[in-house]
Amino acid sequence: MKNHILCSMAGLLAVSGAQAADLPVKARAIQYVRICSAYGAGFWYVPGTDTCIKLSGYLRVDADYNAGVFDNPYWNDDGGQHNRYVNEISARSRLDFAVDTRTATEYGVVRTFAQADFQFTTLASSQNPNSTSTNLGNNEQLLDTAGGGYVAVANVFIQFAGFIFGKSESAYATPWQGFPGNNTSYLLGGHDTANGVNNIQYTADFGNGVSGSIGLDEGFVFNRTALYNLSTGLKADGTSGDAYGGRVGPDMVGRIRVDQTWGIFQLSAAAHQVNGSYNTLAGSAAAPTSASELSGHPESKWGGSVMAGLNIKNIPTGAGDDIKVDATWAKGDTKNVISTTSKSPSFAMFGGTSNPAAYQSIGFGATTDGVWLPAANGGDGRIHLTEAFGMRGAFNHNWDPYWSTSIFGSYSALRYDAAAKASYCSVYTGTRAVSADYSCNPDFNVSQLGVITRWTPVTNLTFSVETMWIHLDQNFTGTAMLDASAPKPSATYQFRDQNTFTLNIRAQRNF
Repeated sequence: MKNHILCSMAGLLAVSGAQAADLPVKARAIQYVRICSAYGAGFWYVPGTDTCIKLSGYLRVDADYNAGVFDNPYWNDDGGQHNRYVNEISARSRLDFAVDTRTATEYGVVRTFAQADFQFTTLASSQNPNSTSTNLGNNEQLLDTAGGGYVAVANVFIQFAGFIFGKSESAYATPWQGFPGNNTSYLLGGHDTANGVNNIQYTADFGNGVSGSIGLDEGFVFNRTALYNLSTGLKADGTSGDAYGGRVGPDMVGRIRVDQTWGIFQLSAAAHQVNGSYNTLAGSAAAPTSASELSGHPESKWGGSVMAGLNIKNIPTGAGDDIKVDATWAKGDTKNVISTTSKSPSFAMFGGTSNPAAYQSIGFGATTDGVWLPAANGGDGRIHLTEAFGMRGAFNHNWDPYWSTSIFGSYSALRYDAAAKASYCSVYTGTRAVSADYSCNPDFNVSQLGVITRWTPVTNLTFSVETMWIHLDQNFTGTAMLDASAPKPSATYQFRDQNTFTLNIRAQRNF
């Protein structure tokens, strides 16, 4: 019995020893997410690294009446015609997602920033099968179909030791860009690179809130409007094909900014090259022909712009109230005046008429950086740079912590010199039948006035309603027989100033 008991105990000890060997000696340490307070709220350390990261963005839903998405006024194409193809209502749902990383190094902070917009938009502003917004082969929103949508890249850049490399706002820009107090992405009168432009820039901090920046901007996507070779002719709305040549060099930009408790003051300047393709081009598309290279080209010219911006904070009307305003003059750099977050528009708007001999009225304005008429076609062969100037701004008032209102507006003007006007009007009038009181002047002005009211029931959730009035002041007089622009017929039209309005409703949740 004793031997039996001793053997049983020995077996139990052996089994328990084996089981003890299988148990972990010490539990692994759990890595908790640590808050990174060095760069502001929302940053945290990536576990196992010394890099801080912040995830942020917003979810936004827009609905627009008598406008395209983001409160884009109907000031050209089918919307400007007010025909039956135009979509009176547009909508967009967007998720903006941003990733911001920062790492302290012996050379300073290394920052990377990426911002993407996941969105689904009304497919087109028009149902016209010949419209570029409907034709899928020309539609930048090709994937806006049921179950679809697309991703747009806003800003993607690296920041290090005062330098920025990548797609970011221009060194020319003000902090408020084209949004002094508005929802619309189409407030004209000044510069707007809120969606970013490929660039390299450097900022130096001189202390006491004073800084200076210089940069090189890719000059094709955002910094060009159009260049007309008038020998190709002008359509009924005064526009022609773009006769710009290829990109030769970047735009050079810079600014000086003073940032104080009372507000911000800034001066900016830009230089932009205007270079034509060839003297001989075909049709309204300004397409090359086998004779183009032999015909030569105009001498390239440099244009540019200057801008002054002012933000006055905490004005006596209420806590947090402010005024933002900027003014710009440009020559050959019209994008910095007739500017949106997308391309620069030309204008062609139709309306009623008081002239019994006219079918309807029309008002138009061709937005260009310059025009030229080759010597072989009776011109001087030189590019004549277009002059533009504008201003915009907003007064922003907080009624209480939940309600706020902004009144905003802009004025933009575009001018052609005497030689450009003579060539433009000679080509436009051409063989068209015009009235005795007809006069030609391609100069035009655009005015905008709007109001927006916001309600923020809880932090970071805002509902807003915005309405905007737009006035096109054109300078043609009398009537003319104009070619058809389907569905508009070939008929006699009276030249007249035009008006339109927009309505935008938005819900936005920031995170």
